[in-house]
Amino acid sequence: MANNQSVRRHLDAFTRGRIIGKLEEGRSVTSVAAEFGIAHSIVSRLWRQFQTTGTAIRGCSSGRPRGTTPADDRYIVLQARRNRRQTAGEIARHTTQATGRRYRVLPWPEDCTVVVCLHDALYEESRFSFSSDSHRRLIWRERGSRNHPSNIIERDRYGGRGALVWGGIMLGSRTDLHIFDAGSVNVTRYCNEILLPYVRLFRGAMGLQFLFMDDNAPCHRTVAAEQLLES
Repeated sequence: MANNQSVRRHLDAFTRGRIIGKLEEGRSVTSVAAEFGIAHSIVSRLWRQFQTTGTAIRGCSSGRPRGTTPADDRYIVLQARRNRRQTAGEIARHTTQATGRRYRVLPWPEDCTVVVCLHDALYEESRFSFSSDSHRRLIWRERGSRNHPSNIIERDRYGGRGALVWGGIMLGSRTDLHIFDAGSVNVTRYCNEILLPYVRLFRGAMGLQFLFMDDNAPCHRTVAAEQLLES
């Protein structure tokens, strides 16, 4: 029993989601419990929790529950409507000053979906802006008011200077980050600043096992670049 309780305490959110997914596929509680090496009762309780609450994530079970009173909720909504460009932190500070209690306001509504995209590249140039080109601020807004004029601020899309960099990675190693000076990158700069000092050195060290991967940028697909790589 002690071992089962220990496993139950250390089930992370991802594992709980996997268990629920297998149960939704029609698997039995017994087979899922055997696959994950946990007690039948743990899987059964997790399944009942999901069917009752719609979530498999455990909440805080100890300590004073954190929450706001109905009056606090009305004050928070009023603050957000008075100044729609306030951030969640600003609203929390104003509420703390008014009530004398400390709150942590979520920066996104509960019905908001946050998507994080991860891009991996073996050899690639990337341009970075020295200043934010979006100037986005996370604000509270009511459902359906996304395009309301009070929630929109026009910004110059291309504001501020930037820098173009190049880097290469491979299993167990990587190149130094190369920062291009002012100006665009043409085939001459690409050959002289990238292919000769970086790529050919890696190819010489790797030998016949070397496989060079990049994108289809115009300066990458020129005859001069292809000939330099084949030489």
